[in-house]
Amino acid sequence: MEKFKRLKNEGNDFVKAGEYEEAANKYSECMKLNTEECTVYTNRALCYLKLYKYEEAKWDCDHVLQIEDSNVKAFYRRALAYKGLQVSKKNMAGI
Repeated sequence: MEKFKRLKNEGNDFVKAGEYEEAANKYSECMKLNTEECTVYTNRALCYLKLYKYEEAKWDCDHVLQIEDSNVKAFYRRALAYKGLQVSKKNMAGI
C-alpha cells in the first residue's frame, strides 16, 4: 500500500507540473497494485484528455463507472472524452 501511495503522489506531482505522459505512467503503475482504486483511473483519464487520447480517457471513465456508478469526475471526464472524439471525427472527415 505504501508503494501505491508513493506512485500516486508522484503522478499527482507530474500533473501539477504539466507532465501528463509521466503522470499517466505513474497511475498505470498504481493500477497494477490496485485495480479498484477509482481515483487513479480518473486521474489518468485527465492525463489522457490533456494528451488528446480521448478513447483511452473514455475507457478509464467507463471502468470507474462500473465500480462507482455515481462518480461525478468519471461522468464529467467521459463527457469531455466524447466531445474530443466528436471533434476528432469531424477533423478526420475534412482530410
